[in-house]
Amino acid sequence: MEIQIKEVDSLKELKTFIRFPFTLYKENLYWVPALEFDELNTLRKDKNPAFEHCEAHYWLAVRDGKIVGRVAALLNHRHIDKWGQKYVRFGWLDFVDDLAVSAALMAAVEAWAKEKGMLAVHGPLGFTDLDREGMLVEGFDELGTLATYYNHPYYPAHMEKLGYVKDIDWVEYEISTPKEPNESIARIADISLRRNKLHLLEAKNKKELLPFTRELFQIIDDEYSHLYGTVPLTEKQVEAYVDQYFGFVTPDFVPLVFDENGRMVAFGIVMPSLSKALQKARGQLLPFGFIHLLRALRKNDRADLYLVAVRSEYKAKGVNAILMNKVHRVFTRLGITKVETNPELETNADVQGQWKYYDKRQHKRRRVFIKKLS
Repeated sequence: MEIQIKEVDSLKELKTFIRFPFTLYKENLYWVPALEFDELNTLRKDKNPAFEHCEAHYWLAVRDGKIVGRVAALLNHRHIDKWGQKYVRFGWLDFVDDLAVSAALMAAVEAWAKEKGMLAVHGPLGFTDLDREGMLVEGFDELGTLATYYNHPYYPAHMEKLGYVKDIDWVEYEISTPKEPNESIARIADISLRRNKLHLLEAKNKKELLPFTRELFQIIDDEYSHLYGTVPLTEKQVEAYVDQYFGFVTPDFVPLVFDENGRMVAFGIVMPSLSKALQKARGQLLPFGFIHLLRALRKNDRADLYLVAVRSEYKAKGVNAILMNKVHRVFTRLGITKVETNPELETNADVQGQWKYYDKRQHKRRRVFIKKLS
């Protein structure tokens, strides 16, 4: 049957676009849905402040009246300004196992890229580095996370057949946390605190944490700036991310390190795993989805690492050990035994070196593909 590529041009169609994976992964044990309101806030031009410097189109593939695929194409002008790469990003790519469908979807992306005078298409990527990114190429029988895409094993093969090649990979680890804090890490943390005249923020609630979120995001912009595909966030984007995600965080899971003058020098953001709760909630907070999430936040034996950053002048001074020791003590108290690192660039030896103190397994790999346009 003929495949029709239909551009999304209404809120109703956008919701159809967002809900398509629920059909595609209906029986899959490893796929973790995003929250629908998060997806809507990200993809709606009247909600996401990234549209101040981004353009986007969304398409659905339809065959015989049935949705069989979807894709988003994004043009981030800040990426072009920063990296000098005239690239269009693709993301939110899902399709049935039919090369004609994936080919039709990517042809729509490539045609728009050429129309905009771009020289390549790469992805999966989002509007920013904090959106989901990277196509899973290893670890298809591992549970996904809130922060990452899951996809069927046939996806990478389709991309290669369509002329896409590897641009960069991320790897992910599952860390086993010992019952007691690591003595070596605790000793390094104590020495670093004293030698560098540092202290941890002892926030009792979210209200005490929120005043420091702007400084936290400034460290992200500064210390992540050299990483693949990153672009600086605007003030409005920072506000949107704070509103969107900090409602879920608990101060115990967000260690903040300050110098003697009250300047933040490092932070970590960790959360109890929401993967199984999101599966039960089916991407909805209401009417009962929020109950599953609250239960996961209160009682869990798994956690996810989201963001960690240390100011450059404090690297190799034991500051990472301060963060690790603090979080490990929280894990011990709450009975958390397994931790997902979430994606880290395969070339990022500094991050991967942190896990040498723990039993670990590299269980997932995800990839950004690229295709140069003639």
